[in-house]
Amino acid sequence: MASVELRGLTKRYGGSNAVDGIDLTIDHGCLVCLLGPSGCGKTTTLRLLAGFIAPDAGEIHVGGKRVSSPAKTLPPESRNMSMIFQSYALWPHMTIAENVAYGLKLRKLDKATIKKRVDAILDVTHLERYAERYPGELSGGQQQRVALARALAVEPETLLLDEPLSNLDANLREEMRFEIRRLHNEYKYTTVYVTHDQIEAMTTADRIVVMNQGRIEQEGSPEEIYQAPNSEFVARFIGGTNILKGRSDGDGAVVCDGFTLRCGQGTPAAAGEAAVSIRMHDIELLTRQPPDRENVAAGTVVRQIYLGALRDYLVELPNRAQVRVTTAMQINVPPGRRVWLRFPPVHCRALAPSAPDQTKSVQVETVT
Repeated sequence: MASVELRGLTKRYGGSNAVDGIDLTIDHGCLVCLLGPSGCGKTTTLRLLAGFIAPDAGEIHVGGKRVSSPAKTLPPESRNMSMIFQSYALWPHMTIAENVAYGLKLRKLDKATIKKRVDAILDVTHLERYAERYPGELSGGQQQRVALARALAVEPETLLLDEPLSNLDANLREEMRFEIRRLHNEYKYTTVYVTHDQIEAMTTADRIVVMNQGRIEQEGSPEEIYQAPNSEFVARFIGGTNILKGRSDGDGAVVCDGFTLRCGQGTPAAAGEAAVSIRMHDIELLTRQPPDRENVAAGTVVRQIYLGALRDYLVELPNRAQVRVTTAMQINVPPGRRVWLRFPPVHCRALAPSAPDQTKSVQVETVT
């Protein structure tokens, strides 16, 4: 059983912690994505797992066995792990079959066993017809599939992926997301996948670990992370959201500049600065002022973008804060038009602020 456990894992560079005392347990057969922006510590965590670097504090256990600590770190070749890099790292002078067989030859398996495993993995990864070609003759997506086949052929206990799709174009990335998930379902290796792409994480992962400044900000299923972010950072990073800031009224609502929001999710602070997250698609855009005023704010359309099935609006509130709203294609409101935005309480989530806010006016931040 190749469960993975990180206990107080820390790595320092200079005077700062790249990884800052993280605790994480990954069950056997689970695919976990470490998700976050550049510099959040996710790749350093993966390198610690692989044994490329030693921790300054804490331990790593794999299958109940300690493999890393400040006192002793098991080298990568002794960990029964496979790692897939951004750059594919294929041998250009070897055929696809020879690349896939490389790790098996290092393990000194007999020729019959090697051929059987290579043939089987090429079949599973749909590469059998490319067996005698060279990497330079394949597309980027096909080369990444070869890297996956080579990693899986040695039957590792743990599979590590370091932003494996970042060098592919958009269409190939989409194809390979599903391919990685399909192969995981086939083999059920314990997998740790590093990415900064939220769609990759949502598509491939059983569990997502959102990292920020070397720490774990939140861990959960894709649905939990998306539906119930526990901080401003997570809400901004996952999905298209607006963060509206104001002050708690002490009665379960957040008073912004010119309107008040009651939240059906989360718990506003008892007093002081407060923040509310609401997804772009959960906001109602109205061309007539509604009779009720609860969770409603007036605004002006700044721009509108046609996206086929959807329209993407930017609406400016009287205090000049801006809100992103997506609507059905049929709702067509030109820029300059006065509108009203309804923020349904059931979709408003009160958040713990990620950092102190020195302003009293509403601030809106969005991610796509």
